This record gives sequence, structure tokens and C-alpha cells, in this order.
Amino acid sequence: MPSFAIHHLDLRFQNSPEGIAAYLVIGPGGPVLVETGPGSTVPTLEQELARFGLTPADVHDVLVTHIHLDHAGAAGWWAQQGARIHVHHVGAPHLIDPSRLLASAQRIYGEMMKPLWGEFLAVPAGQVHALNDGDVVEAAGLRFTALDTPGHARHHMVYRLEDVAFTGDLAGIRLSARPYTRMPTPPPEFDLATWRASIARVRALRFKRLYLTHFGAVDDVDVHWAKVQALLAEVVERVREALASGAEREAVVARIEAWEDAQQSGLAEADRARYAGVGPIGMSVDGVIRYWSKRGVGSNL
Repeated sequence: MPSFAIHHLDLRFQNSPEGIAAYLVIGPGGPVLVETGPGSTVPTLEQELARFGLTPADVHDVLVTHIHLDHAGAAGWWAQQGARIHVHHVGAPHLIDPSRLLASAQRIYGEMMKPLWGEFLAVPAGQVHALNDGDVVEAAGLRFTALDTPGHARHHMVYRLEDVAFTGDLAGIRLSARPYTRMPTPPPEFDLATWRASIARVRALRFKRLYLTHFGAVDDVDVHWAKVQALLAEVVERVREALASGAEREAVVARIEAWEDAQQSGLAEADRARYAGVGPIGMSVDGVIRYWSKRGVGSNL
């Protein structure tokens, strides 16, 4: 059985530690990268690789869990360095031609688009490996199995490497195993039923360790999954109740902010800011509002 080492690379998004991670996996045949982070963090990622005596040219395979800017924003840059990009087949066309993705992001972020995310470069089609459920990526003497795990987005993969998993956003936001977890439920593709099914599928595999993009390793795996399942249901129900009472968007956001604030009891202010930086509540509420607008607030969870 091939041996490997996994190292988390702190990308220090917006000069804050423990927000976005990339993972350097060193196998018998060399390095593999899981997640790229945004284009704005490329210099930091290069510095992190240098700690292990590596340059970008040494990395031939890059796996991204999905195409959101904080996970795959630097995929095109990596392609320029010669890497092959492995990505969900639904997300692959948007890496090859990112015009629609970028237009949507520009509407959301406006003048902050470049400072937050940097450049998002197209990936040449010949360097994209579009993945379906169960596909195996053979890289650096290792075998990564792609698990189609929608819910956060339709183009979401979890990657299995023996008894560990790289979970993207499926397992929520939990920074360096702190006791507080937040669920990122942004528009337009958040779907409760498929997220629940994805969690159940991955939880049943009984991984020994999860590697969260936001942020770090989780060893209390089953406890964490139970908490994620409960939080997901609770935030969706709280938004439904607010909408059913006639609350407008801003009032719904205020209610969820107050609830989240109570959950953060005991967290330092710097930690609260880190969570806000990678999981803004307003965007998550917007995703759940969109979800209920399609179903009707009288529907059951």
C-alpha cells in the first residue's frame, strides 16, 4: 500500500490565518495539490510549497472539490504552470470558459472582486480532467476516488484517499477544530435534500480523518458529522420560520446573525472575524431564501 503524507498549506486569505487551506499530498511519485485557493493567494501558496522544497513546476496534478473562487480560483494559474486540473464534470466547462462564472461573481462582489479573489484564468481544455462519481485519479503513485456530493453546489466532489477524505464545503466551516461550526449555504445551488444525502453517503464510509478547506483536519469525525447534520437542518428551518412570519431579507439575516452569535459564545473576536471572512452569513441566508422561494415556506424539511 503506497504511503503518503498530507500537509495543510495556510493561504492566509486576506492576510488572516486559518481561513482557506490547500493540501499538499506527497506520495511515492511526488506531490499532488488538493484545492488551489483564490488567485489572490498564489504568492502565499508558492511560499508554502517552498517550505517543502517544491516549486509549482513540481506539481503535475491539482484536484479541486468545486469551482467556487475560494477553492478553484487559481486553477488557471496552475494550468499555466503545466498542471492537470481534476474537477467535477459539471464544473469543468466553467474552468475552460469562466465568463459566466466571473460575471456572476462580479455582480456579487463589485469593486471588491479583484482584491478578494485576484485573477481567475481559463484552463485549457486539454488540461482539464472532468470527473464523474467514482472516477479514480491516479497521481503521484496514489489513487484518489471522486465522490459526487451535491448540496452546497451541483459541481461538488469529495476526494477519498484510503481512510481520509478531502471534504471541500460538505463538512461545513470549522476552523482548526474549534468547537464552533458554520454551514455555508450560498446561492444559487444550495439544496437541503441532496446535501443531506451527500453527508449520509460520506459519513457511512467512516473515514478516520476529514480535511476541511475551511480549515484543517477533523479527527472527531462522527461527532462532527452529527453536528453538521443538525446545524444544516436548524439553519434552514430558522430561515423558513422567519420568512413565514413575513420578515424581509434584512430581517431574516439579522435573526440568523443573532442565532449564530449565540453559537459563537466563547470564541475570541479574531476567531469570529475569521469565520465571517470565509462564511459570510448574508450570503448563506440568501442561498436558503432562494431554496425556500422554489419550494414554498409551507413545505416540510
